[in-house]
Amino acid sequence: MTPLVTSAVLLAAVTHAGWNAIAHKITDKLVGFTLIAGGGVLIGLALMPFGAFPAARAWPYLLASAFVHIVYFALLMKSFRLGDFGQAYPIARGTAPLVVAVLAAVFAHEVPDGWAAAGIALSCAGLTGVALWGLRGNRPNWAAIGAALATGLSIAAYTLLDGLGVRASGSSLGYISWLMVVEGLVIPAYAVRRWRGETVAVLRPFAVLGLLGAALSVTAYALVLWAQTKAELAPIAALRESSIIVGAAIGAVFFKERFGLGRILAAGLLVAGIGLMLHAG
Repeated sequence: MTPLVTSAVLLAAVTHAGWNAIAHKITDKLVGFTLIAGGGVLIGLALMPFGAFPAARAWPYLLASAFVHIVYFALLMKSFRLGDFGQAYPIARGTAPLVVAVLAAVFAHEVPDGWAAAGIALSCAGLTGVALWGLRGNRPNWAAIGAALATGLSIAAYTLLDGLGVRASGSSLGYISWLMVVEGLVIPAYAVRRWRGETVAVLRPFAVLGLLGAALSVTAYALVLWAQTKAELAPIAALRESSIIVGAAIGAVFFKERFGLGRILAAGLLVAGIGLMLHAG
């Protein structure tokens, strides 16, 4: 984890929290995700001439990842419908690093050393604390929590697939551009079929905000895919989840959700975990 890779992943964390906040802000989740996915298709098409066509051995990963991303979008939409941003986003993002660490060890033979393992575990503990703070005394919304956990599992799955796929592709830019196009067609196609002649009228009021979300989404994932060609999967996945801190701040400032001492302490655990992972690197 060089300083450049670390900076790229942290920037990805900020932009990722930003596009998720935009998706949550748009009340009709299908409208929001249609614009974000459709905008991703347009950006992917614009980037294609500048990146090499992915190598043949990368396509099984790319196609599998596109399918998982579609499932991820559906689960994320459900999470945002059922729960608050300050709950759904942290739980979804917080479940991924530990799963990625296990999958990367099994399938990519990336077994973390003692410092990295401790850092991943501590980061996950901090992320869990950020996610669960404020639930005491309230009845948990198990449907929302379940949807967020399932979203986290889908994140872990596509993180592994793309980590292996981008390494096999021969071109990070080529891989991300084709992935954006392949994964981004399904939701807009469904929306057009549902709204038919009213599609433009439905989308127009949120077009600028949704397309900004698309740009942030592509930027976030392009940075992560590039980083995955330079460092191991599990530490990148854990460091990337510092986006939860950004998400908590967005929730407090823009969605008027309480941050609180509990989340600050949990954020401290996350920072300590990141420090251990960087020490291991």
